[in-house]
Amino acid sequence: MIAPGFAGVEAQLWVWLIAMIRPGAAFIAAPVFGAPSVPIQLRLILSLALGLAALNSVTIVLPQDGIASFEGIMMVIGEVMCGLAMGFAVQIGYAAAFVAGEAIGNAMGLNFAAMVDPSSGQGTQAVGQFLSILATFLLLGMDGHLLLASFVVQSYQAIPPGGPMLANNTIWRLIEFGGTLLGSGVTVALPVAFALVLVQIVMGMLARAAPSLNLFAVGMPVAMMAGLVLLAIAAPIMAEGMTVALKSGLEQARAIAEGQ
Repeated sequence: MIAPGFAGVEAQLWVWLIAMIRPGAAFIAAPVFGAPSVPIQLRLILSLALGLAALNSVTIVLPQDGIASFEGIMMVIGEVMCGLAMGFAVQIGYAAAFVAGEAIGNAMGLNFAAMVDPSSGQGTQAVGQFLSILATFLLLGMDGHLLLASFVVQSYQAIPPGGPMLANNTIWRLIEFGGTLLGSGVTVALPVAFALVLVQIVMGMLARAAPSLNLFAVGMPVAMMAGLVLLAIAAPIMAEGMTVALKSGLEQARAIAEGQ
């Protein structure tokens, strides 16, 4: 026999669990939060905190047949899709730094120097690692993590749990926004990569003029030194390009949270 004071505890726990799914899915796909270095316990605590805040703006009604029913499974799928879409939108803007790092690293000849990226656990070039750290500072500096959390909470009003899933137009706009990733990365890398291409052209002309010149021994240090100097000079401009990409990702996440 269940005590009268604990009669609704199980139902309340299920409501909290449903409320945690959307923030948890968003944190898995979003940068910084989704890094392997972030403990799972911290993600769970943040998801529960945002879920409890969202319960103040919307009432979650559990399916009559429970979470294991068809309606319950569709509710969980809808929550996961909504959270992943918002987190992935921010991740697309954040990934412009990696694309720029790959382009600059290849032009500098550092494509063989790889490091382990703590945010993804994958190998990345040294320049990409530097730009990813810079993008992380920019995201935190513009309060992007707080904006994402506020978007997740606001999304419960436009897309309540158990209601309609994301519209096809919303998913298609997210796909189209993903197509801008390459353009954003090239825009960030253009000031340095274009100058490095000119350096490579000059080294090619020297190789034609002096065939006995060891191009690898001379061109490699020149390209690397020029790349480091250009990175130091163009860092403010590249930061502006990454800021625009991050703002575009946050704007896309806001549009998804509003059901647009």
